[in-house]
Amino acid sequence: MNFLELHERLRLETWRRIDQGILSSSLLARRTGLAQAHISNFLHRRRRLSLTALNRVLIAQELGVEDLSLSGTTGFAPAQEQPEFGDVVPIVPQAAAMLSPLIPPRVVQAALHLPPGWLSEFPLRRSVSRRSWERFVAVRVTASQALPMDPVLRVGSLVILDRHYNSLAALRPPLPNLYGVRSGNQLLFRHVLFESGRLVLRPRALEYPVEIIELAPQETPADLVVGRACLCISET
Repeated sequence: MNFLELHERLRLETWRRIDQGILSSSLLARRTGLAQAHISNFLHRRRRLSLTALNRVLIAQELGVEDLSLSGTTGFAPAQEQPEFGDVVPIVPQAAAMLSPLIPPRVVQAALHLPPGWLSEFPLRRSVSRRSWERFVAVRVTASQALPMDPVLRVGSLVILDRHYNSLAALRPPLPNLYGVRSGNQLLFRHVLFESGRLVLRPRALEYPVEIIELAPQETPADLVVGRACLCISET
């Protein structure tokens, strides 16, 4: 694990602890003696920590390098930070795509290699709770998932989900976004509307019904939207 990988894994672990409520940026600033603005720049990838500052953050959280090497990240640096090698996206089980903020290495089925820059231009439209999630993951589409959205999706294709885009705002209006949506323990691919406290899932193929998901109390659409399907790749 090189310095950049260590830096990114520490950033993700720090966000995980903040999201769980066991840490805050102000508390971390006090523990490390670093300015809160410096901590914020680190968390939001605006600036990297020096080796000395990184060591302070490790000590403040009682972490060692060995903890981060087993912390559950994929080992892939973010795609936008690998321009010389191209974009690399982990192919994962659908359950991991839906539920795992950080993708454990043991569940990664393969790596999808894309030309440099394919993913770097996609905008961020995420909820606060998604800040610490690994952004891009790929899943294989089953027949039952693909047929309602045919010909947009093909059976057996790979779909790259942008998990930092769980807003229902259209990327290119009036064209609707295609989303991966969590429905119970299933992942559905649909066009999505939010009406009267319900998610309305619309298929492309007319022979399939519109589906309705009632939101639980305190639940928001962003909780069920796994991410926008930003690329669909057929392997056939």
